[in-house]
Amino acid sequence: MRWQVELFFKWIKQHLRIKAFYGTSDNAVKTQVWIAISVYVLVAIIKKEHNLDRSMNEILQILSLNLFEKTPLFSALSGKIDPNPEEPRHNQLSLFDF
Repeated sequence: MRWQVELFFKWIKQHLRIKAFYGTSDNAVKTQVWIAISVYVLVAIIKKEHNLDRSMNEILQILSLNLFEKTPLFSALSGKIDPNPEEPRHNQLSLFDF
């Protein structure tokens, strides 16, 4: 049974990008693992739905870089970003209107 646990944690480190656990209680560890598994499954669904040729690691890197950008998901993953979006990309008001 211990070997199965070791293999499970090896898989988690390789695929879910968990380097350290933030909590020490059972609930904290389970919550962090379930969140990581959920993200992995969502990225796998995105990859399959959009027929992407990129690896899961590439998709996760792109998503982490565009986390706070208002870029449509498919355009961020395909690399085709519209230079003239319909709505403004900034949400800060101009101080001076020249």
